[in-house]
Amino acid sequence: MTTALVAPAERFVSDLAPALARLSPALGPRDVALEAFNIAASFVDADERHTDEELTALVDAFAPWLEHLRGVTAADLRRNDLVAGRRAWKGQRSAMLEILTAADQRNGTRDSWRYYELAMLLAHTVCGLDAYPAREELADLDSFRRLLLDALRTVGVGPPSGPDGTPPPGGGASPPVEPLEKLLDELDELVGLAEVKEEVRLVTNLLQVQELRRQRGLPVVEGSHHLVFTGNPGTGKTTVARLLAGIYRAVGVVARGHLVETDRAGLVAGYVGQTAIQVKEVVTAALGGILLIDEAYALVRGREGDFGREAIDTLVKLMEDHREDLVVIAAGYPEEMEEFVASNPGLRSRFPKTIRFADYSGDELLAIFEGMCDESRYHLTPTARRKLLAWFESQPRDKGFGNGRLARNLFEAAVTRQASRVVRMKPLSDRELVTLKPADIP
Repeated sequence: MTTALVAPAERFVSDLAPALARLSPALGPRDVALEAFNIAASFVDADERHTDEELTALVDAFAPWLEHLRGVTAADLRRNDLVAGRRAWKGQRSAMLEILTAADQRNGTRDSWRYYELAMLLAHTVCGLDAYPAREELADLDSFRRLLLDALRTVGVGPPSGPDGTPPPGGGASPPVEPLEKLLDELDELVGLAEVKEEVRLVTNLLQVQELRRQRGLPVVEGSHHLVFTGNPGTGKTTVARLLAGIYRAVGVVARGHLVETDRAGLVAGYVGQTAIQVKEVVTAALGGILLIDEAYALVRGREGDFGREAIDTLVKLMEDHREDLVVIAAGYPEEMEEFVASNPGLRSRFPKTIRFADYSGDELLAIFEGMCDESRYHLTPTARRKLLAWFESQPRDKGFGNGRLARNLFEAAVTRQASRVVRMKPLSDRELVTLKPADIP
Protein backbone atom coordinates (compact mmCIF):
# COMPACT_ATOMS: atom_id res chain seq x y z
CA MET A 1 0.00 0.00 0.00
CA THR A 2 2.92 2.39 0.68
CA THR A 3 3.75 2.25 -3.04
CA ALA A 4 0.32 3.57 -4.08
CA LEU A 5 1.68 7.07 -4.72
CA VAL A 6 4.65 5.92 -6.82
CA ALA A 7 2.85 5.63 -10.17
CA PRO A 8 0.85 8.91 -9.86
CA ALA A 9 4.03 10.75 -8.83
CA GLU A 10 6.00 9.31 -11.76
CA ARG A 11 3.24 10.26 -14.21
CA PHE A 12 3.08 13.81 -12.82
CA VAL A 13 6.83 14.28 -13.31
CA SER A 14 7.21 12.48 -16.65
CA ASP A 15 4.18 14.18 -18.25
CA LEU A 16 4.78 17.74 -17.02
CA ALA A 17 8.56 18.06 -16.83
CA PRO A 18 9.01 18.38 -20.65
CA ALA A 19 6.32 21.07 -20.88
CA LEU A 20 7.85 23.04 -18.01
CA ALA A 21 11.35 22.71 -19.46
CA ARG A 22 10.17 24.22 -22.75
CA LEU A 23 8.64 27.17 -20.94
CA SER A 24 11.42 27.71 -18.42
CA PRO A 25 14.74 25.86 -18.89
CA ALA A 26 15.56 26.49 -15.22
CA LEU A 27 12.73 24.15 -14.17
CA GLY A 28 13.72 20.50 -14.06
CA PRO A 29 12.19 17.20 -12.94
CA ARG A 30 13.08 17.93 -9.32
CA ASP A 31 10.96 21.11 -9.37
CA VAL A 32 8.02 19.21 -10.85
CA ALA A 33 8.46 16.47 -8.25
CA LEU A 34 8.46 19.08 -5.48
CA GLU A 35 5.16 20.43 -6.81
CA ALA A 36 3.71 16.92 -6.73
CA PHE A 37 5.04 16.40 -3.21
CA ASN A 38 3.41 19.63 -2.04
CA ILE A 39 0.06 18.50 -3.46
CA ALA A 40 0.30 15.07 -1.84
CA ALA A 41 1.57 16.39 1.51
CA SER A 42 -1.22 18.96 1.68
CA PHE A 43 -3.78 16.16 1.48
CA VAL A 44 -1.93 14.00 4.00
CA ASP A 45 -2.23 17.00 6.35
CA ALA A 46 -5.94 17.52 5.63
CA ASP A 47 -7.09 15.46 8.61
CA GLU A 48 -3.88 16.12 10.60
CA ARG A 49 -3.46 12.42 11.41
CA HIS A 50 -0.21 11.74 9.47
CA THR A 51 -0.32 7.97 9.72
CA ASP A 52 2.81 5.88 9.20
CA GLU A 53 1.25 4.50 6.04
CA GLU A 54 0.67 7.98 4.58
CA LEU A 55 4.13 9.27 5.48
CA THR A 56 5.89 6.16 4.19
CA ALA A 57 3.94 6.47 0.94
CA LEU A 58 5.29 10.02 0.53
CA VAL A 59 8.86 8.83 1.07
CA ASP A 60 8.51 5.89 -1.33
CA ALA A 61 7.03 8.10 -4.05
CA PHE A 62 9.25 11.18 -3.89
CA ALA A 63 12.66 10.08 -2.54
CA PRO A 64 13.99 9.44 -6.08
CA TRP A 65 13.81 13.19 -6.80
CA LEU A 66 13.97 14.86 -3.37
CA GLU A 67 17.21 14.12 -1.59
CA HIS A 68 15.96 15.24 1.83
CA LEU A 69 13.53 12.30 1.78
CA ARG A 70 16.13 9.63 1.09
CA GLY A 71 16.68 7.22 3.94
CA VAL A 72 14.14 8.91 6.22
CA THR A 73 11.32 7.18 8.05
CA ALA A 74 7.76 8.15 8.90
CA ALA A 75 8.98 9.05 12.37
CA ASP A 76 11.63 11.35 10.86
CA LEU A 77 9.00 13.18 8.80
CA ARG A 78 6.79 13.56 11.83
CA ARG A 79 9.62 14.72 14.09
CA ASN A 80 10.89 17.31 11.60
CA ASP A 81 7.39 18.66 10.79
CA LEU A 82 7.88 18.09 7.07
CA VAL A 83 4.14 17.56 6.57
CA ALA A 84 2.49 19.41 9.45
CA GLY A 85 0.91 22.69 8.38
CA ARG A 86 0.97 21.87 4.66
CA ARG A 87 -2.80 21.68 4.31
CA ALA A 88 -2.93 25.39 3.49
CA TRP A 89 -0.55 24.97 0.52
CA LYS A 90 -3.38 24.09 -1.84
CA GLY A 91 -5.42 27.13 -0.83
CA GLN A 92 -3.96 29.26 -3.60
CA ARG A 93 -2.70 28.80 -7.14
CA SER A 94 0.89 27.62 -7.31
CA ALA A 95 3.57 29.35 -9.37
CA MET A 96 3.79 26.29 -11.61
CA LEU A 97 0.08 26.37 -12.34
CA GLU A 98 0.33 30.08 -13.17
CA ILE A 99 3.17 29.37 -15.62
CA LEU A 100 1.16 26.65 -17.38
CA THR A 101 -2.09 28.63 -17.61
CA ALA A 102 -0.29 31.70 -18.93
CA ALA A 103 1.43 29.58 -21.58
CA ASP A 104 -1.83 27.90 -22.57
CA GLN A 105 -3.48 31.28 -23.01
CA ARG A 106 -0.56 32.55 -25.04
CA ASN A 107 0.07 29.48 -27.17
CA GLY A 108 -3.33 27.80 -27.37
CA THR A 109 -1.98 24.70 -25.61
CA ARG A 110 -3.63 22.54 -22.92
CA ASP A 111 -0.80 21.63 -20.53
CA SER A 112 -2.71 23.13 -17.59
CA TRP A 113 -5.50 20.61 -18.15
CA ARG A 114 -2.96 17.80 -17.86
CA TYR A 115 -1.73 19.41 -14.64
CA TYR A 116 -5.33 19.37 -13.36
CA GLU A 117 -5.83 15.69 -14.19
CA LEU A 118 -2.55 14.57 -12.64
CA ALA A 119 -2.93 16.78 -9.56
CA MET A 120 -6.40 15.41 -8.88
CA LEU A 121 -5.11 11.86 -9.36
CA LEU A 122 -2.47 12.52 -6.71
CA ALA A 123 -5.06 14.03 -4.40
CA HIS A 124 -7.52 11.16 -4.80
CA THR A 125 -4.74 8.61 -4.32
CA VAL A 126 -3.67 10.18 -1.02
CA CYS A 127 -7.27 10.20 0.21
CA GLY A 128 -7.52 6.57 -0.86
CA LEU A 129 -4.73 5.58 1.53
CA ASP A 130 -7.43 5.53 4.21
CA ALA A 131 -10.10 2.85 4.02
CA TYR A 132 -12.66 5.61 4.54
CA PRO A 133 -11.51 9.21 3.88
CA ALA A 134 -12.18 11.85 6.52
CA ARG A 135 -14.75 14.54 5.74
CA GLU A 136 -11.93 17.11 5.80
CA GLU A 137 -10.15 15.26 3.01
CA LEU A 138 -13.29 15.08 0.88
CA ALA A 139 -13.95 18.79 1.43
CA ASP A 140 -10.36 19.60 0.44
CA LEU A 141 -10.74 17.56 -2.73
CA ASP A 142 -13.68 19.72 -3.66
CA SER A 143 -12.02 23.07 -2.88
CA PHE A 144 -8.82 22.04 -4.70
CA ARG A 145 -10.78 20.98 -7.77
CA ARG A 146 -12.61 24.32 -7.76
CA LEU A 147 -9.36 26.28 -7.44
CA LEU A 148 -7.77 24.46 -10.37
CA LEU A 149 -10.82 24.67 -12.62
CA ASP A 150 -11.29 28.37 -11.87
CA ALA A 151 -7.67 28.96 -12.91
CA LEU A 152 -8.16 27.02 -16.13
CA ARG A 153 -11.48 28.68 -16.87
CA THR A 154 -9.90 32.15 -16.82
CA VAL A 155 -7.70 31.18 -19.78
CA GLY A 156 -10.39 29.26 -21.66
CA VAL A 157 -9.19 25.74 -20.91
CA GLY A 158 -11.93 23.20 -20.17
CA PRO A 159 -12.67 19.49 -20.41
CA PRO A 160 -11.70 17.81 -23.69
CA SER A 161 -14.49 17.85 -26.23
CA GLY A 162 -15.89 14.81 -27.97
CA PRO A 163 -16.10 12.00 -25.38
CA ASP A 164 -16.08 8.56 -26.94
CA GLY A 165 -19.70 7.77 -26.10
CA THR A 166 -19.11 4.02 -26.00
CA PRO A 167 -22.34 2.25 -24.98
CA PRO A 168 -22.18 0.59 -21.57
CA PRO A 169 -21.88 -3.20 -21.43
CA GLY A 170 -25.21 -4.90 -21.80
CA GLY A 171 -27.07 -1.70 -22.59
CA GLY A 172 -28.42 -0.10 -25.69
CA ALA A 173 -27.14 3.06 -27.28
CA SER A 174 -26.52 5.76 -24.68
CA PRO A 175 -25.50 9.39 -25.00
CA PRO A 176 -21.82 10.16 -24.39
CA VAL A 177 -20.65 10.34 -20.80
CA GLU A 178 -20.68 13.98 -19.73
CA PRO A 179 -17.47 15.21 -18.10
CA LEU A 180 -17.74 15.28 -14.32
CA GLU A 181 -16.48 18.87 -14.29
CA LYS A 182 -19.34 20.00 -16.54
CA LEU A 183 -21.94 18.31 -14.34
CA LEU A 184 -20.51 19.89 -11.19
CA ASP A 185 -20.54 23.29 -12.92
CA GLU A 186 -24.24 22.80 -13.70
CA LEU A 187 -24.81 21.94 -10.06
CA ASP A 188 -23.04 25.15 -9.01
CA GLU A 189 -25.17 27.22 -11.37
CA LEU A 190 -28.38 26.25 -9.57
CA VAL A 191 -29.75 29.03 -7.38
CA GLY A 192 -29.27 28.47 -3.64
CA LEU A 193 -29.05 24.89 -2.34
CA ALA A 194 -25.66 25.44 -0.68
CA GLU A 195 -26.01 22.48 1.70
CA VAL A 196 -27.26 20.21 -1.08
CA LYS A 197 -24.35 21.13 -3.36
CA GLU A 198 -21.87 20.44 -0.58
CA GLU A 199 -23.34 17.02 0.17
CA VAL A 200 -23.45 16.01 -3.51
CA ARG A 201 -19.80 17.05 -3.96
CA LEU A 202 -18.71 15.13 -0.87
CA VAL A 203 -20.52 12.03 -2.13
CA THR A 204 -18.87 12.47 -5.54
CA ASN A 205 -15.39 12.74 -4.03
CA LEU A 206 -15.95 9.68 -1.85
CA LEU A 207 -17.06 7.62 -4.85
CA GLN A 208 -13.96 8.63 -6.82
CA VAL A 209 -11.66 7.65 -3.97
CA GLN A 210 -13.45 4.33 -3.52
CA GLU A 211 -13.12 3.59 -7.23
CA LEU A 212 -9.35 4.20 -7.04
CA ARG A 213 -9.07 1.77 -4.13
CA ARG A 214 -11.16 -0.77 -6.01
CA GLN A 215 -8.89 -0.51 -9.07
CA ARG A 216 -5.88 -1.22 -6.85
CA GLY A 217 -7.51 -4.25 -5.28
CA LEU A 218 -7.80 -2.55 -1.89
CA PRO A 219 -10.70 -3.11 0.48
CA VAL A 220 -13.54 -0.61 0.12
CA VAL A 221 -16.03 0.27 2.82
CA GLU A 222 -19.09 -0.36 0.69
CA GLY A 223 -22.07 1.86 1.42
CA SER A 224 -25.50 2.25 -0.04
CA HIS A 225 -25.85 4.75 -2.88
CA HIS A 226 -29.59 5.21 -2.27
CA LEU A 227 -30.67 8.57 -0.90
CA VAL A 228 -33.58 10.34 0.74
CA PHE A 229 -34.35 13.88 -0.45
CA THR A 230 -36.49 15.90 1.95
CA GLY A 231 -38.01 19.33 1.47
CA ASN A 232 -40.97 21.29 0.18
CA PRO A 233 -42.02 21.16 -3.48
CA GLY A 234 -40.10 23.25 -5.98
CA THR A 235 -36.74 23.12 -4.20
CA GLY A 236 -34.88 21.48 -7.10
CA LYS A 237 -35.01 17.84 -6.01
CA THR A 238 -35.74 16.53 -9.52
CA THR A 239 -33.09 18.75 -11.10
CA VAL A 240 -30.45 17.60 -8.61
CA ALA A 241 -31.49 13.96 -9.08
CA ARG A 242 -31.00 14.30 -12.83
CA LEU A 243 -27.54 15.80 -12.35
CA LEU A 244 -26.69 13.12 -9.80
CA ALA A 245 -27.60 10.43 -12.34
CA GLY A 246 -25.01 11.90 -14.70
CA ILE A 247 -22.44 12.20 -11.90
CA TYR A 248 -22.99 8.59 -10.85
CA ARG A 249 -22.41 7.52 -14.44
CA ALA A 250 -19.27 9.66 -14.75
CA VAL A 251 -17.71 8.02 -11.68
CA GLY A 252 -18.80 4.50 -12.66
CA VAL A 253 -21.62 3.82 -10.19
CA VAL A 254 -24.28 3.31 -12.89
CA ALA A 255 -23.96 2.39 -16.54
CA ARG A 256 -26.53 4.59 -18.30
CA GLY A 257 -27.04 7.59 -16.02
CA HIS A 258 -30.67 8.28 -16.86
CA LEU A 259 -33.45 9.33 -14.48
CA VAL A 260 -36.83 7.63 -14.20
CA GLU A 261 -39.46 9.49 -12.17
CA THR A 262 -42.44 7.85 -10.53
CA ASP A 263 -44.82 8.16 -7.59
CA ARG A 264 -47.45 6.12 -5.81
CA ALA A 265 -49.69 6.02 -8.89
CA GLY A 266 -46.84 4.61 -10.95
CA LEU A 267 -46.12 1.80 -8.47
CA VAL A 268 -49.42 0.75 -6.90
CA ALA A 269 -52.08 -1.06 -8.89
CA GLY A 270 -55.69 -1.53 -7.95
CA TYR A 271 -55.92 -5.28 -8.28
CA VAL A 272 -54.40 -8.26 -6.53
CA GLY A 273 -51.16 -9.44 -8.14
CA GLN A 274 -50.68 -6.34 -10.28
CA THR A 275 -48.64 -4.12 -7.94
CA ALA A 276 -45.53 -6.33 -7.92
CA ILE A 277 -45.62 -6.47 -11.72
CA GLN A 278 -45.99 -2.70 -11.94
CA VAL A 279 -43.06 -2.08 -9.57
CA LYS A 280 -40.86 -4.50 -11.52
CA GLU A 281 -41.64 -2.68 -14.77
CA VAL A 282 -40.69 0.70 -13.30
CA VAL A 283 -37.49 -0.67 -11.73
CA THR A 284 -36.51 -2.39 -14.98
CA ALA A 285 -36.85 0.92 -16.82
CA ALA A 286 -34.54 2.55 -14.25
CA LEU A 287 -31.77 -0.08 -14.31
CA GLY A 288 -28.43 1.51 -15.00
CA GLY A 289 -29.66 4.84 -13.67
CA ILE A 290 -31.65 6.48 -10.90
CA LEU A 291 -35.25 5.87 -9.88
CA LEU A 292 -36.78 8.94 -8.24
CA ILE A 293 -39.92 8.21 -6.19
CA ASP A 294 -41.71 11.46 -5.46
CA GLU A 295 -43.85 11.65 -2.32
CA ALA A 296 -42.66 8.15 -1.43
CA TYR A 297 -44.40 8.35 1.94
CA ALA A 298 -47.73 7.99 0.11
CA LEU A 299 -46.94 4.31 -0.29
CA VAL A 300 -47.58 3.76 3.44
CA ARG A 301 -50.70 5.90 3.68
CA GLY A 302 -53.27 3.89 1.79
CA ARG A 303 -56.55 2.45 3.04
CA GLU A 304 -56.75 -0.93 4.72
CA GLY A 305 -56.22 -3.57 2.09
CA ASP A 306 -54.30 -1.10 -0.05
CA PHE A 307 -51.32 -2.42 -2.05
CA GLY A 308 -48.83 0.29 -1.03
CA ARG A 309 -47.09 -2.01 1.45
CA GLU A 310 -46.76 -4.64 -1.26
CA ALA A 311 -45.10 -2.03 -3.47
CA ILE A 312 -42.57 -1.26 -0.71
CA ASP A 313 -41.83 -4.94 -0.07
CA THR A 314 -41.31 -5.55 -3.78
CA LEU A 315 -39.12 -2.47 -4.09
CA VAL A 316 -36.88 -3.57 -1.20
CA LYS A 317 -36.35 -6.97 -2.81
CA LEU A 318 -35.56 -5.47 -6.20
CA MET A 319 -33.12 -2.96 -4.65
CA GLU A 320 -31.25 -5.93 -3.22
CA ASP A 321 -31.41 -7.95 -6.44
CA HIS A 322 -30.11 -5.01 -8.49
CA ARG A 323 -27.81 -3.36 -5.97
CA GLU A 324 -25.06 -3.13 -8.61
CA ASP A 325 -27.09 -1.33 -11.27
CA LEU A 326 -29.85 0.66 -9.56
CA VAL A 327 -29.93 3.77 -7.38
CA VAL A 328 -33.19 4.83 -5.73
CA ILE A 329 -33.93 8.32 -4.43
CA ALA A 330 -37.04 8.64 -2.26
CA ALA A 331 -38.33 12.20 -1.95
CA GLY A 332 -40.91 13.98 0.17
CA TYR A 333 -41.60 16.05 3.27
CA PRO A 334 -39.18 15.44 6.20
CA GLU A 335 -41.60 14.01 8.79
CA GLU A 336 -43.44 11.86 6.28
CA MET A 337 -40.20 10.47 4.85
CA GLU A 338 -39.21 9.31 8.32
CA GLU A 339 -42.48 7.39 8.39
CA PHE A 340 -41.65 5.88 4.98
CA VAL A 341 -38.16 4.72 6.02
CA ALA A 342 -39.57 3.19 9.21
CA SER A 343 -42.28 1.27 7.34
CA ASN A 344 -40.04 -1.65 6.35
CA PRO A 345 -37.01 -3.11 8.17
CA GLY A 346 -35.04 -3.18 4.92
CA LEU A 347 -35.47 0.51 4.11
CA ARG A 348 -33.49 1.98 7.00
CA SER A 349 -30.22 0.29 6.00
CA ARG A 350 -30.76 0.98 2.30
CA PHE A 351 -31.38 4.70 2.79
CA PRO A 352 -28.62 5.70 5.24
CA LYS A 353 -28.20 9.25 3.96
CA THR A 354 -30.70 12.09 3.82
CA ILE A 355 -30.12 15.34 1.92
CA ARG A 356 -32.29 18.23 3.03
CA PHE A 357 -33.51 20.80 0.51
CA ALA A 358 -34.17 24.05 2.34
CA ASP A 359 -36.79 26.57 1.22
CA TYR A 360 -35.50 29.38 -0.98
CA SER A 361 -34.94 32.81 0.54
CA GLY A 362 -36.54 35.91 -0.93
CA ASP A 363 -33.31 36.83 -2.74
CA GLU A 364 -33.01 33.31 -4.17
CA LEU A 365 -36.61 33.33 -5.42
CA LEU A 366 -35.97 36.70 -7.02
CA ALA A 367 -32.88 35.25 -8.71
CA ILE A 368 -34.99 32.35 -10.04
CA PHE A 369 -37.59 34.82 -11.34
CA GLU A 370 -34.89 36.94 -13.00
CA GLY A 371 -33.43 33.81 -14.57
CA MET A 372 -36.79 33.14 -16.20
CA CYS A 373 -36.85 36.74 -17.39
CA ASP A 374 -33.41 36.31 -18.96
CA GLU A 375 -34.45 33.10 -20.73
CA SER A 376 -37.49 34.84 -22.26
CA ARG A 377 -35.69 38.19 -22.75
CA TYR A 378 -37.86 40.15 -20.33
CA HIS A 379 -36.56 43.00 -18.19
CA LEU A 380 -37.66 44.00 -14.67
CA THR A 381 -37.77 47.66 -13.72
CA PRO A 382 -36.10 48.50 -10.38
CA THR A 383 -39.46 49.19 -8.75
CA ALA A 384 -40.91 45.90 -10.02
CA ARG A 385 -37.84 44.12 -8.69
CA ARG A 386 -38.32 45.67 -5.23
CA LYS A 387 -42.01 44.74 -5.25
CA LEU A 388 -41.17 41.15 -6.16
CA LEU A 389 -38.55 40.82 -3.45
CA ALA A 390 -40.90 42.21 -0.79
CA TRP A 391 -43.63 39.81 -1.87
CA PHE A 392 -41.34 36.77 -1.86
CA GLU A 393 -40.01 37.65 1.58
CA SER A 394 -43.53 38.06 2.97
CA GLN A 395 -44.61 34.53 2.08
CA PRO A 396 -44.76 32.10 5.03
CA ARG A 397 -42.38 29.16 4.66
CA ASP A 398 -44.88 26.61 5.88
CA LYS A 399 -45.44 23.06 4.74
CA GLY A 400 -46.20 22.98 1.04
CA PHE A 401 -44.51 26.31 0.27
CA GLY A 402 -44.08 26.34 -3.51
CA ASN A 403 -40.51 27.67 -3.81
CA GLY A 404 -39.39 27.52 -7.47
CA ARG A 405 -42.89 26.60 -8.61
CA LEU A 406 -44.20 29.72 -6.87
CA ALA A 407 -41.67 31.83 -8.77
CA ARG A 408 -42.61 30.21 -12.08
CA ASN A 409 -46.35 30.66 -11.51
CA LEU A 410 -45.78 34.31 -10.63
CA PHE A 411 -43.61 34.82 -13.71
CA GLU A 412 -46.26 33.33 -15.99
CA ALA A 413 -48.96 35.47 -14.37
CA ALA A 414 -46.79 38.59 -14.74
CA VAL A 415 -46.19 37.90 -18.43
CA THR A 416 -49.93 37.47 -18.98
CA ARG A 417 -50.73 40.76 -17.20
CA GLN A 418 -47.99 42.54 -19.10
CA ALA A 419 -49.38 41.27 -22.40
CA SER A 420 -52.82 42.62 -21.55
CA ARG A 421 -51.28 45.98 -20.69
CA VAL A 422 -49.02 46.50 -23.70
CA VAL A 423 -51.36 45.14 -26.36
CA ARG A 424 -53.35 48.38 -26.14
CA MET A 425 -50.29 50.63 -26.47
CA LYS A 426 -49.90 52.58 -29.73
CA PRO A 427 -47.09 52.84 -30.67
CA LEU A 428 -45.31 50.05 -28.81
CA SER A 429 -41.53 50.23 -28.51
CA ASP A 430 -39.32 47.14 -28.43
CA ARG A 431 -38.22 48.10 -24.93
CA GLU A 432 -41.77 48.37 -23.64
CA LEU A 433 -42.59 44.99 -25.18
CA VAL A 434 -40.08 43.22 -22.94
CA THR A 435 -40.39 45.29 -19.74
CA LEU A 436 -42.18 44.07 -16.62
CA LYS A 437 -43.44 46.88 -14.38
CA PRO A 438 -44.93 46.87 -10.86
CA ALA A 439 -48.44 46.81 -12.34
CA ASP A 440 -47.59 43.50 -14.03
CA ILE A 441 -46.78 41.78 -10.74
CA PRO A 442 -49.98 40.18 -9.37
